[in-house]
Amino acid sequence: MTNSLEGSGPDAGGLASIHAAVETQHECRAVHRDIVRVREEYEGQPVWDGAVYVFDLTDHPTAEVAYGWSDPVPGTDRRRFYAVLHIGPVDSPETAVRAAIVSEYRGSKSGP
Repeated sequence: MTNSLEGSGPDAGGLASIHAAVETQHECRAVHRDIVRVREEYEGQPVWDGAVYVFDLTDHPTAEVAYGWSDPVPGTDRRRFYAVLHIGPVDSPETAVRAAIVSEYRGSKSGP
């Protein structure tokens, strides 16, 4: 459901790069439909604030929509790309961002 990868380049973080990440990560065709501003807070403090791109998918076996965005990787000139499918509890750009935040938090807690 939640996938991410890292990249850089002239369009890093732009529509073309996010579109490519969605198609590559989910092995399907994606057509850009919308951009939604999402601001996620935890205990009144901002956790994430940015644009989430909404894509209609074709040729995907389980999802018709995906959400994509990117964030800078701290300490580098690279960006991390997210491509989250509209499946199960993920039913909006906001819940896609929440799912990615929770997934990363859980991943950071399962270290060595």
